[in-house]
Amino acid sequence: MIRSISRIIGRTLGTRKARPRRASLKDMASIRRALIGSFDDCEGESAQRLCQRIETARTPQELWLLRNDAYQIIAQRHDQAVATERINGLIPTFQGCMDPRQIGPV
Repeated sequence: MIRSISRIIGRTLGTRKARPRRASLKDMASIRRALIGSFDDCEGESAQRLCQRIETARTPQELWLLRNDAYQIIAQRHDQAVATERINGLIPTFQGCMDPRQIGPV
């Protein structure tokens, strides 16, 4: 009963939350470039594998989850502060393509 009333009031007042738009091919390419760019100065087999995984990811959510792997690679090459800065710098790239509740800093 309360759910029904809440739903009616929400529809009447227009309090629906905006849904993220579907990522276009251009959006996906931009996210891929930014993610790969975050660790482009890191070499090794793990970096190459991550590049392949990034290229085969189908959604922004899959790419978002690969940030952790990028963080690990960057932290091994540099340090955690550099890794945190680079990974948090990717947040604007994902905005609009994902639910804002899913996006947050490291």
